[in-house]
Amino acid sequence: MTRILLTRHFPEKVIEAARESFDVTLREAAHFLPEEEAAQALRDYDAVLCTLGDRFNAEALAQVDSPRTRVLANFGVGYNHIDVAAARAKGIAVSNTPDVVTESTADIGMALILATCRRIGEGERIVRAGKWPGWNPTQMLGTHVSGKTVGIVGMGRIGQAVAQRCHYGFGMPVLFYNRSLKGTALPALQVDSLTELMAESDIVVVTVPATPETRGLIGAEELAAMRPTGFLINIARGDIVDEAALIDALQRRAIAGAGLDVFAREPEVPEALMALENAVLTPHLGTAALETREAMGLMALENIRAWSRGEALPQALEG
Repeated sequence: MTRILLTRHFPEKVIEAARESFDVTLREAAHFLPEEEAAQALRDYDAVLCTLGDRFNAEALAQVDSPRTRVLANFGVGYNHIDVAAARAKGIAVSNTPDVVTESTADIGMALILATCRRIGEGERIVRAGKWPGWNPTQMLGTHVSGKTVGIVGMGRIGQAVAQRCHYGFGMPVLFYNRSLKGTALPALQVDSLTELMAESDIVVVTVPATPETRGLIGAEELAAMRPTGFLINIARGDIVDEAALIDALQRRAIAGAGLDVFAREPEVPEALMALENAVLTPHLGTAALETREAMGLMALENIRAWSRGEALPQALEG
């Protein structure tokens, strides 16, 4: 029977489905799989259902000459923790879980837009600390969201879902920057450069995939192009934004605020960032809805089942 490793405690529906089809080892640790354990998993299991942070990088793969593993089924659309090319060179197929994460991730993007512009995190802290003096006409004035221009960095599935919410829900004009020409089903204007997008948008939402090319895509130069009244929202991956440059811009009030669901070295969050009242910080909640996480797990398992039947992986990634 196919032997598989589940690297975290996934939703019970996913675990039960895995056990119906495979010989399952469930790793109960809450933290990511380090390189040594990842290498050992490649020796011991036919397939691995892995997720964010599990270190199936080139170094881990180099430790195993003849891996038993034939499939790394990633639980999540982002796979920057897996060296896909190195895996394929070892004869290991890699898959991810696109589509099913789109709506829940876009919802978090919209939540961060509202929370950041309307100072919701700051307001809740005041109430919980017993420091609210009562309503007054000029207390905690934020930024009205409706009608503001939103700029989308990366107009893929998630970018389009955010744009749809902004345009149809809040009457927001939509600009977007994409590396290739992109048609959209909603009124949206593609701009020629990232700097132009940053300069022309009231709210910038980062939804671009994490790749070596997008690492540090938004740095000091791009942040300097933003308006002092502008907001940056990141629901992609933490290392796409230069965290130090963002902290500096927030501290100087060079931009008005940021809403972040992802961080460069998760779960570490810089103390300087946590100290900022103009930053709303959430613990990577993009796909954190039960229905979404179940769908992700079942999709990952279907890729392993396809391999076990000798079929192509439905969501196979190219190296």
